[in-house]
Amino acid sequence: MDRIYSLIGLAMRARKVVSGEELLEAIRKRRVSLVIVSEDASENTKKRYSDKCSFYGVDLIMIDSSVKLNQAIGKTNRMAVGICDEGLKKSIMKCWKG
Repeated sequence: MDRIYSLIGLAMRARKVVSGEELLEAIRKRRVSLVIVSEDASENTKKRYSDKCSFYGVDLIMIDSSVKLNQAIGKTNRMAVGICDEGLKKSIMKCWKG
């Protein structure tokens, strides 16, 4: 799981991460290829991102900690991030699956 956070941090430094209010808009415009939501997000937040991703055909994964997610991207109070780079998405999915 630590490898995923490292890859998210790498994506952030490469400016390939969308978070906050822009994330829903990026999903609608299909600018993100992967959405990562924290397990400790509210049920409403999880449902909102899950529904949007399902409707627009964007992959979604759940990770365990918003604290580690926030540390990886260097921001606070983020429960979800979007990855804009296809190569980074594949690397994160590979680590997440196994």
